[in-house]
Amino acid sequence: MLFRRKGWLRSQYDQQLIQNLLDLKEEWNRQKQLVDKSVEPSTQVLYELKIAEMKYFFLLKEAKIRNIKMGRM
Repeated sequence: MLFRRKGWLRSQYDQQLIQNLLDLKEEWNRQKQLVDKSVEPSTQVLYELKIAEMKYFFLLKEAKIRNIKMGRM
């Protein structure tokens, strides 16, 4: 019984990881567009861009370690 629950929990957290990954990718792209459209972006905006990028790549690495397949969306 314990092992069935483990598979269910892994599946649930994998789906949550995929959703977080997609949300962070969208946030990172939004920050990149803001910087691209700015004439002279402030340091705060550049920091937020770098943080969004690092969060996205961290979750991407975690998905790769967990061997999660997303497919084309």
